[in-house]
Amino acid sequence: MSERWISLFLDAQAADVGAARNTLLAYGRDLKDFAAWLARHDSDFTRATRTTVEDYLIFCDAQGLSKATRARRLVSVRQFYRFLHEEGLRADNPAIRIKGPGHDRRLPDALSIEDVDRLLESARDRGRNDEIQVRNRCLLELLYATGMRVSELVGLPVAAARGDPQMLLVRGKGGKERLVPLSPPAREALANWLKIRDAGEAENEKRGKSASRFLFPGNGKLGHLTREYFFRLVQSIGVDAGIPPSRVTPHKLRHAFATHLLAGGADLRAIQMMLGHADIGTVEIYTHVLDEKLKDLVLKHHPLAQD
Repeated sequence: MSERWISLFLDAQAADVGAARNTLLAYGRDLKDFAAWLARHDSDFTRATRTTVEDYLIFCDAQGLSKATRARRLVSVRQFYRFLHEEGLRADNPAIRIKGPGHDRRLPDALSIEDVDRLLESARDRGRNDEIQVRNRCLLELLYATGMRVSELVGLPVAAARGDPQMLLVRGKGGKERLVPLSPPAREALANWLKIRDAGEAENEKRGKSASRFLFPGNGKLGHLTREYFFRLVQSIGVDAGIPPSRVTPHKLRHAFATHLLAGGADLRAIQMMLGHADIGTVEIYTHVLDEKLKDLVLKHHPLAQD
């Protein structure tokens, strides 16, 4: 019964709310973990009470899970029971009044402009042939120029890149669309990659293979490069550029996009729209990054700050 209810919930989230694939995967993992914990304690979704859910959260804390992970698990359980209640499968929502642990507001470790320049230069030479090198350069230029999420970038349809666009139409979380502008270097890298990509696709069609609808085709079942492949690629480019792997991830390039825009005088609301965040509060953390940099600048260089 537990697996059937989880499947019903996930189907409803996909159909009614338009939840993204990664969100559905996270819900599924969280609820299966909760179901397994309930089974070990001779309980199930029908018998769980508010105290049961609270005990589960205490267990998660004892396992050393971060605040963010525990908060996400509570959201999954709360949404799940809300669905069961609305569908008449439970008379109540035992998680509705439980307060979460909150989130640690950690400042993003933003890459400097010099770091990004080194990454882009390193991407020029990363790859076994010219085609892969041009593709890798295009991937990093687009990521830094637009601040796209990795899933948005690797899943970008080639139709969105036709006609030397000055802006890209990106489909984000929940199917929401937004426009992001392209910098001249990104447009140049995109044009160079399209020439090589289209030539390769033409050769594939001659061999009887159907044309890919993605800007960055892949051999897997998704039809495009995977997030995991791109993560490893960015880390290897970072190593070539002399930047520790812990400081180089696709998400940190997204942070760099936002931080560098803000440092250049961009409006928070504009950054929020380009990142695809529903809440401007999510973007305000970047102002703290700049506050820390300004504080560090004063402590290092102001004469009255010296011992």
